[in-house]
Amino acid sequence: MEQTNPIETSPVEKPPRRWRWGINRWWILLFIVLTIIGTSFIAPVMPHIQVAPEPLLEKPLVTLPVIGAIPLTNTLVAMLIVDVILIALAYSVYRNSKKGSLVPSGISGFFEMLVDMLYNLTENTAGRWAKKIFPWFATILILVLFTNLVKLIPGFESIGILHHAEEGHPIQQVIGNVYTVTDGTAAPGEGYVVTPFLRGTSTDLNFTVALALISVIMTQVIGVRAQGPRYFSKFLNFTTMFKKPFLGFMDFIVGILELISEFAKILSFSFRLFGVMFSGVVLVAIVSQMVPVFVPSLIYFFELFMGVIQAFVFGMLTMVFMAQATQGHGGEEHQ
Repeated sequence: MEQTNPIETSPVEKPPRRWRWGINRWWILLFIVLTIIGTSFIAPVMPHIQVAPEPLLEKPLVTLPVIGAIPLTNTLVAMLIVDVILIALAYSVYRNSKKGSLVPSGISGFFEMLVDMLYNLTENTAGRWAKKIFPWFATILILVLFTNLVKLIPGFESIGILHHAEEGHPIQQVIGNVYTVTDGTAAPGEGYVVTPFLRGTSTDLNFTVALALISVIMTQVIGVRAQGPRYFSKFLNFTTMFKKPFLGFMDFIVGILELISEFAKILSFSFRLFGVMFSGVVLVAIVSQMVPVFVPSLIYFFELFMGVIQAFVFGMLTMVFMAQATQGHGGEEHQ
């Protein structure tokens, strides 16, 4: 008697879950309607655009003997907020790491993934000098990244203190002691401009120059640690000057160009980050006044993208220059 196999029934497969685009469309429509209602009550006004950071206090924060007065600027306050956020995140990751869990989750998992990715990238580029270069690369990248992202929070560069100005706008009371500037131009000396409490730190040239100086100086330090005094031969090369005068003269000229390029890196680092982030502020201000509905959101997405790219570029260039500084002439690593 033959035995027949029972009919094998495969489990019923559930249809793939589809994204509910309908709800997203309704949310977008709701935000557009709210934007139209908001701009009808309070029309967007072209803000006062200033390259230098604005001081928040009349008196300086501290006065140093050689440097002089240091005011409390809105970019400095924003930098302190970024520092607090980074310290809080680092403490949170530290506490989660002490729980003994082998599988990190949440913020710890994100930062472990980020640090692991950055270290692998550094190791592939710098080799055995990765441990020396990685802290500078990761610190600069994360600092610039959070500095660029925090400035996208609503209220940055738009909420602040009203000041009299020769060329300013009229003001309108919102509630209590809260006022807003309105569209139009006030009489000379009777208008107001807003000095925001917070402004993106990357739009302050002092911040970008300081980062550039740290990057370039530490590149030289790592180069000296890797090659010793031989590192300076790429700037002042006299080794072949007397044996082969023509080639020695060319090596000397190349060394001078290398020295000039090191100083050019400071300008390149500083003005690239400053120019891109400051232009984003100006672009958002102009577009918000000209087309206040929906289009500014697209500009914010673009500024978010550029903020991430600029943080990656600044950090990557620092890492690459440091890795190149550990290499001898002709690409041979000094042993």
